[in-house]
Amino acid sequence: VIAVSDLDAAIADYAALGFTVLPGGEHPRGSRNALVVLADGAYLEIIAFARPVPGFRWWKVLDEAGSGLVDYALLPAGSLDADTARIRAAGIAIEGPIDGERLQPDGTRIAWRSSRPPEPDIPFLCEDVTPRALRVPEGKARRHANGVTGVAGITVAVRDLAASVARYKALTGQEPIATGAVPGLGFGLVQFRLGRQMLSLAEPRGDACEGLTRHLGRRGQGAYAISFYGPADRCLDRALAHGARLEIVRAL
Repeated sequence: VIAVSDLDAAIADYAALGFTVLPGGEHPRGSRNALVVLADGAYLEIIAFARPVPGFRWWKVLDEAGSGLVDYALLPAGSLDADTARIRAAGIAIEGPIDGERLQPDGTRIAWRSSRPPEPDIPFLCEDVTPRALRVPEGKARRHANGVTGVAGITVAVRDLAASVARYKALTGQEPIATGAVPGLGFGLVQFRLGRQMLSLAEPRGDACEGLTRHLGRRGQGAYAISFYGPADRCLDRALAHGARLEIVRAL
């Protein structure tokens, strides 16, 4: 989820980055969104708010720290109700399931349910109520001029690596595939493999990792950067990406 102050400008800028951008619709709270849907079924939600939404974290981060990544989601492994109960039983606070909906520009109603942790070092879970293809279109909408085909990985900024690792183990039921630090770069790193995607948790340690420390101070824990599979390695212009750290990596 990428929160922006100007949705129309973001739509134009993401198109300039080579993405096919689809109109989304309007939520009851007054927010509007647009989507970038990838061939692997994942998607970017670009969202803007027509009015303040006190108490809603996405709006709060946008209001206080500006445009950029504010969250990410996983599909439940089973049913949303069962996964929410399992996560609670593991001692993780999570709200929901919560009903959500929006109207597309043609008036079609799209509905989903979500469960959301109060602390965003872990993702929220989202399950479709109406057919998923209504919310996440298929076909040519998933082809992009920049050659991006899907999510390669997500990096999550965390304050307490050990605590967040325990939460991810409970959330995913998996053990990390790598644990350690990157010498000289000033951060601890733990990685999980979810299908073809690499999930990396990064905790700043010392002055060498100022960007990560600054991000945590301004935006809090949560999604820090996304990489996509594509034809060649390159970082995307952060100004055109409205503050989001996005890069393309060549699939090996």
